[in-house]
Formats: sequence, structure tokens, C-alpha cells
Amino acid sequence: MSSTSSKSSDKIAIVGCGVLGTSLCKQLLSHSDFANRSIVGITKSTNRHDAISKQVLGSSSDDNDEEQSSRFQLLTMDSVLESQHTFNDVVFCAPPSGFDDYPTAVKDAATQLWSGNKKGSFVFTSSGGVYEGLDGETVTESSSTIDPVANPRQGRMIYAEQQVIELGGCALRLAGLYTLERGAHNYWLEKCSESGIQGREDGIVNLLHYDDAASAVLAALNVGCEVNSKQTYLISDGHPTTRRGICESALKHERYKKYTKVPPFLGKAEDGLLGKIYDGSKSNQELNWKPAYSSFDDFMTNN
Repeated sequence: MSSTSSKSSDKIAIVGCGVLGTSLCKQLLSHSDFANRSIVGITKSTNRHDAISKQVLGSSSDDNDEEQSSRFQLLTMDSVLESQHTFNDVVFCAPPSGFDDYPTAVKDAATQLWSGNKKGSFVFTSSGGVYEGLDGETVTESSSTIDPVANPRQGRMIYAEQQVIELGGCALRLAGLYTLERGAHNYWLEKCSESGIQGREDGIVNLLHYDDAASAVLAALNVGCEVNSKQTYLISDGHPTTRRGICESALKHERYKKYTKVPPFLGKAEDGLLGKIYDGSKSNQELNWKPAYSSFDDFMTNN
């Protein structure tokens, strides 16, 4: 964490402004509990700043949008580090794909951006994929995780979590994220209708809408470091489905009705483990949070 000699602000820093980060910025700007806070989105480059601003702020010019615009700023990581500015609250929701050394990048954000003055939180969005691949068993916040050495792809998440927890932040292990156009359902229906889907059709999948993931992060910020410091949370919609269930639910939406049928599945019942069931009820209670979309089927049926 940065030294107290650096310039600290009451602004909230969001590192990573993809689908999740953009949704979080929008929710923070419109939430009454954060009405007096400004939001700084931090990216690697300025390449997408115009597009991000349009997604966060929209294009209308009414008084409310102008007020939100005055509270939102986009900066590059280099420019923030050069200013030596720190923040009471920092969210790191950039994916591992953009970093050569993800755990170090997360640690650097915590030590260089976060004031760590016991007044705010450092929230890291991790993945439920760090849990061991159990055969239909239920996992909770405290369940065993995979061996990071034997599984380097998920291992980088585990190492990043360890850095965050050690520094007093918290980690949110998120279920599989989706929007209407983004997620496994989109790929399976659009790309695998003839070739088939790898894996068994009854394989368990835990899901979470991107907007609900963002609202869970907001909830973690809202409860504050008195509650979330050094905690690990498990976030999902609480209604696991299957690979077939995902396709059947997606076909209910007008966007996917043209596909008419579920693609064939290439896996058999004896192929691999069934998967795990997420139970994040403890996290929901501690964060005072619940998803807007109770299940993937609920989203596809009612939106």
C-alpha cells in the first residue's frame, strides 16, 4: 500500500473497464450510496476511452447525465502512477489475459493505487474456477482450491488472491459470466450447431450475469473494509444449470430462436467429472446482496 505521503482521494478507482468494469462504473454513478463519490476508470491505453465513456454515460444531455459525467474520468495506468495519486477504494477487475505476470500486476495495483488507510477497500474479482473439480459436490467460500502449480491457468488467480488477502483486500470468486450476446450459450448455438459441443450434456455450470457481478462488487464496497478485509466471497446466481440447460434456456429468447434445436453433445456420462455446485449463501448474507437475475433461465425468459 502506498505511503501516507502520497496524494489520496475519495475517488473510486476501477482497474479494467471491460464489460464488468463498465457495468460497475455505471452502477456506482447511479447508486445513491455513492452519490458524492467520483469514479476513475483505469485502462492500459486510451484506445477505447471514447467507447467506454459512451457505454458508461450514454449519449443524452439531461441534467442527470451531466452530473454523472462530471463525476467520471478515464485515465491510463501510466498516467495515474506518474501522478502518485492513491484512492481509498480500488477495484481490480481486469482479466489475466492482458498481463504477463497477473499476480504481480494485482499486487502492484494494491500497493501503488490503494491508500490502505483503513477507510476503504481493495476488491479483486477472481473466479470460481479456482475450486477443485468435484463430481457434483457443493463448494463454499472455504472449500479446497486446485493446486496452482499443477494448474497454472487458474493458479495465477490463486496467487493473485493471496497477494490481495495478505494486503487486507478481499476477493470475489465469480461464477461464469454472461450477457445476452456473450457467454458459452452464444458460442455453442452460433458455432457448434452442427459440429457439436465438447463435454457431457449434464455437466454442471454455475452462472452470473455481468450486471449482477458488478452489483456484488458494489455491495462489497458498500459494506466496507470493516466487513470485507481479508475475506473471500463466492458469487453466483444460486441456480446451477447444465450445458444442455444453458442451450434450452437460450433458445427461449428471440435472439436465438432461429437455431430451433440444441446442438449435439460429444461427451458421454463417463467422460470427466460432473462439475461442482456453488453455494454462496454465506457471501450473499455478509454482503447483503442478491442477484437481479435469479437464474440464467430467468434472464432468457424475461428479457
